[in-house]
Amino acid sequence: MSFDLQTVATFFVLFISTLTRSTFGFGDALVGMPLLAIVHDDVSFIAPLMAIKAVTISLIIATKDRHRIDLPSASRLVIGAGMGIPIGVIFLLKVEASWVKLILAILILIFCLQSLFRRVPYRIQSEWPALGFGFLGGVLGGAYNTSGPPAVMFGTLRGWSPEKFRATLQGYFLPTGFLIAALHAGAGLWTQRVLLYYVASLPLVLAAIWLGRFLNQRFKPHAFVRVIHVLLMVISCGLIYTVLISW
Repeated sequence: MSFDLQTVATFFVLFISTLTRSTFGFGDALVGMPLLAIVHDDVSFIAPLMAIKAVTISLIIATKDRHRIDLPSASRLVIGAGMGIPIGVIFLLKVEASWVKLILAILILIFCLQSLFRRVPYRIQSEWPALGFGFLGGVLGGAYNTSGPPAVMFGTLRGWSPEKFRATLQGYFLPTGFLIAALHAGAGLWTQRVLLYYVASLPLVLAAIWLGRFLNQRFKPHAFVRVIHVLLMVISCGLIYTVLISW
């Protein structure tokens, strides 16, 4: 691996995407995948690289901040996602997947707009609705490999602090991330090149995780929630865009 412009750009994207995930608890794929697709034209390289990195981030944050994880909510999100993923796969095989993406993206967009302009924020008082949000995440993940937004919506409705929000999402992402990484490994996508880039980028990834934790702890809860809603709106608009250009 030579340190040419492509390599430097790859490491920069990995750092920025990790910083986003460590600061807000999600969003690394939103930042990393499109940018890496500009630098590399080989999805079979960037997808497993991002997946291994995502597992690393979740594992470190979940281990270090395990006392901040809302275990009842995280476990219900995972259970719900496990039930929803097969449904999403069925939609992918039997139904036009773009309709699944479009409907969920519109729901997320409406939720964000309503939350941003509502004077008194709505709050969910119980962790049981996490099953439903996890189920929606599983459907979206099975149909489009994007299971995060419903879990993020649930976290904002529960009114988690920035620290709890960041940590609890990793308790949800870690099992799904392991599954994705294992599937990539089983498919032979863990090539020598992928592993070499991963190992070489670890110092930058670890630095980004530390910096993200520092930034997360300095967010005021109200400002943090507004940023989360904006990020969700960007994700939903991106999903709508991908649907429209495919039609």
